[in-house]
Amino acid sequence: MKELDFLNIIKNTSNNNGIIGDDCAYLGDLGIFITQDTLVEDVHFSMHTTTPYLLGKKAVNVNLSDLAAALSKPEYISVSLSMPKNIKENFVSELYRGINEVCNEYNIVLTGGDITGSDKIVISICALGKKIFNYITSRSFAKKGDYILTTGNYGSSGAGLYALSQFLYASDNLITAHLSPKARIKEAIEAGNIIDCNIAAMDTSDGLIDALYKISEASAHTMELDLSKVPVSTELIHFSKVNNLDYKHFVKWGAEDYELILCVNENIYNKLDKNTFTCIGRVLNKDTKPCVIIKDSENIEYIKKETFESNSFNHF
Repeated sequence: MKELDFLNIIKNTSNNNGIIGDDCAYLGDLGIFITQDTLVEDVHFSMHTTTPYLLGKKAVNVNLSDLAAALSKPEYISVSLSMPKNIKENFVSELYRGINEVCNEYNIVLTGGDITGSDKIVISICALGKKIFNYITSRSFAKKGDYILTTGNYGSSGAGLYALSQFLYASDNLITAHLSPKARIKEAIEAGNIIDCNIAAMDTSDGLIDALYKISEASAHTMELDLSKVPVSTELIHFSKVNNLDYKHFVKWGAEDYELILCVNENIYNKLDKNTFTCIGRVLNKDTKPCVIIKDSENIEYIKKETFESNSFNHF
């Protein structure tokens, strides 16, 4: 089954499911945001290519990325670990050294968690954030005419993962983009200080097109992406050229870039720093069968359900 199939079953089975849908849930009566992500050995990471320290940092940052998309200030995390019985003490100390480093950076309190046995390493983190702005974000809030904005480069993490899995040489920047991503908390706060209404937003943990398609589906609006406007690194282009690969595939479907996608009106766009937020497209008409239209110099591509499901990251 696909991830969306699981979500549909959960929604159809659960009575109180009104806030299921976004990666980060807003608990309005408490004024907090909550999110939880799990990293599983040999599914989301390999101990042949990372270290316990880097794994600890990444496990926290992937959760903070969801809070960033909610324009929320991170406050607390709890960490649940499932570990093989032969795990070494040094692994645990290095893992928590990475976790603690990120917590110190954002003044986050580690509240505890749970520890169980397992055949493989599993790290599940629940993160809580405070609502600090008057407005909230959701995939469903995209409106016709909105500018589609993003932070940072695309494709670097996907290329870094490909290089590690295929034993290819890649620059430190590509490898670091995959092994040690950084949540865009600073950029989220910067945007939050400008935004004056509810907006559509999410992070690109599962890929650029994945995020755009999910916003399109949730808001029932077609999204138009200008691929030539998407920021990419020179290292990605060089790596792809040397290895006879299409860098655009990494950009579109590479996943784990952990950048932010924001859909904002013209007034907000004009106030935001263009050095931080790049406009890569527009939200088009409301549609009963919304899709993502990708325009580049070579052709126009329409991403509908079948294309999305065959290319997006499959957790299973």
